[in-house]
Amino acid sequence: MNKTGLTSYDAIVVGSGPNGLSAAIRLAQKGLHVKIYEAAETVGGGMRTGEIIRPGYYHDICSAIHPMGVSSPFFKQLPLEKFGLKWIHPVHPAAHPLDDEPAAVLYNDLHETAFHLKEDEKTYREIVEPIAENWDQLTNDFLGPLRIPSNPFKLASFGLKGLQPASIFQTRFKTERAKALFGGMAAHSLLPLNSMATTAIGLVFFGAAHTNGWPIAAGGSQSIADALFAYFKSLGGEIETNFTVENLSQLPKSKAILFDLTPRQVARIVGDTFSPGYKKKLRKFRLGSGVFKIDYILKEPVPWSDAECKRAGTVHVGGTFDEIAESEKAMTEGHHPEKPFVLVAQQSLFDSQRATNNGHTLWAYCHVPNGSTKDMTEEIENQIERFAPGFRDVIDEKRTMNCADFESYNANYIGGDINGGRQDIRQLFSRPVSFRNPYATPAKGIYFCSSSTPPGGGVHGMCGYHAANLALKKEFGYK
Repeated sequence: MNKTGLTSYDAIVVGSGPNGLSAAIRLAQKGLHVKIYEAAETVGGGMRTGEIIRPGYYHDICSAIHPMGVSSPFFKQLPLEKFGLKWIHPVHPAAHPLDDEPAAVLYNDLHETAFHLKEDEKTYREIVEPIAENWDQLTNDFLGPLRIPSNPFKLASFGLKGLQPASIFQTRFKTERAKALFGGMAAHSLLPLNSMATTAIGLVFFGAAHTNGWPIAAGGSQSIADALFAYFKSLGGEIETNFTVENLSQLPKSKAILFDLTPRQVARIVGDTFSPGYKKKLRKFRLGSGVFKIDYILKEPVPWSDAECKRAGTVHVGGTFDEIAESEKAMTEGHHPEKPFVLVAQQSLFDSQRATNNGHTLWAYCHVPNGSTKDMTEEIENQIERFAPGFRDVIDEKRTMNCADFESYNANYIGGDINGGRQDIRQLFSRPVSFRNPYATPAKGIYFCSSSTPPGGGVHGMCGYHAANLALKKEFGYK
């Protein structure tokens, strides 16, 4: 570490995404003197909201809907409501329109969801009820590193289902509606649906809907970042923004440095502090797929053919399970699907702070190969128009972001990878290097706390929480 003088901080956190803020909070809760360094003007990472098209219209730049934010075991411990965070729950967590039949709807109530799946009512209940009933215990176990679970039998039951590829698990359902609804959930993995553990992603999103919901943050995702930061400051924490860390010599001396960055960035910053062998292992860390996103200002809400879609915060646009599987397979193989799986968020329908003059905002993205430069606007709009005839007529203005734009916005999103690395079975727990101690590095006092560690991407802060706990134990003697 640098030798610029006496220790001025107990710990330093580089990066202020959900995990950096969580790590800083956890350390500060123990009375440590903590400082965050952030390259951007504001805190937040993937939790930023801005008037990026026109004044009075607030768009979430990356994250938009927060099922894992409201379910996060760490966030639940924090008094974020006292610092301005308010969750808004749409009427339905999600809807999945289909061509020749009513949309499949993910209701807040498990039994209502099952009832509307008709022939698959019993199957849905048998699969999802155990997850919803044991949600708090399960989230504590799967939102962390590989370890002895608090309830091995319940986690084992979930794991036996979750390890299966979604392409196999979907055969448990009889109807195309149930299969499609499940496929949309599993596709959040950014993996082909024949990959192991894609079922787990789908089941987690079902469980979240029937316990804590899929809320949006009032005013935008920035509100989550602002509440976390305000709480951190109340604990005596400090921050310096517009500060890009290029090497360790820029930082004051401290006992611990936690990086809310990707392995590639950390290796560059620490230089020869890491051995050649360890840097070689970090170079093997595989990136995930990229994304192409469109933010819209609409003259009126999306004219979905099925009215239930107008009551959903999230709409999964992709058609049948087979269509979604084909889209994600093509993307993973380096192709751009003609009919992509599109995730659509309708925040302004439920949050009046998002738009002015009776207008609306819309947020939509699809998965693309990492580093893609292709403009997917036509493909995305064709998919939405398919289930909402007349959609193009209500568009007032729009703004696109490709993979390069995402990386420019946040250097962690290398090639448009918003998950901090490919999150398949090979790299789910052993991210970035080892499953035995994923947050530590061979260099004393240097830790990873980003989504490149377990449990991976998403706004939940658990990567930062677990990394901070390890640092507290190893550097400061806390048990």
